Amino acid sequence: MKRAMAVSGLFFIFFVLFHCYGNLKYFLGEDAYNGYAHHLRTMFEPILPYEGLLWILRVLLLVALVVHAGAAFHLWARNNKARGSDKYAVKKASAEYYASRYANRTMRWGGVILLLFIVAHILQFTTLSLQFGGHYYSGDAYENMYIAFSHWWVWLMYLVAVCSLGLHVWHGVWSALQSLGATRKNTIPGIRLVAFLIAAALVVGFMSVPTAILFNIGIAAPVDGPWPIPVH
Repeated sequence: MKRAMAVSGLFFIFFVLFHCYGNLKYFLGEDAYNGYAHHLRTMFEPILPYEGLLWILRVLLLVALVVHAGAAFHLWARNNKARGSDKYAVKKASAEYYASRYANRTMRWGGVILLLFIVAHILQFTTLSLQFGGHYYSGDAYENMYIAFSHWWVWLMYLVAVCSLGLHVWHGVWSALQSLGATRKNTIPGIRLVAFLIAAALVVGFMSVPTAILFNIGIAAPVDGPWPIPVH
């Protein structure tokens, strides 16, 4: 179960790193960002049909999500069953012990927040069923992002989700590599550093575009929208 969580979790990390890189293309302007979004749908045509690559990724992500969440729930239920009604601490109370408990709780509740965010994110920017902040336009990813993050409360919701992602990845990289047997006494400092750097890069990368939109820093307004002044 832990290895299943590790492999599926690492797959998610590679995906969000790629997704974060793609989001940064927003700073190149409307044509570049919308062109990137369109290219994702036409990539490998005619070998794959329109949106073929995206549907392959969606299926893989769904499978990874089921495996990851299912393994996490199974391990949580098994640990609770093994503990039974005994609530005494089996480890000496120390800073390391409390840090471990905090990390485990962060992973559990952070995972729930991320699951809810994933659903909301798909409904917001993929199916356009949840149009936070205004009316979204099919095929105009640049303007939809601008509309959404021109509102502070949408930015705040995104911040909570991204911070949860950062904490989840920070602990998750360490836990995954430990489950796969990659941790040794001499590799622990390097793994901790890598885990922190990946988590920090994701938080900064994902929040850079929404923050630039909200505070109107280096972002050009959409050509066709009722802009340029965002409504905060």
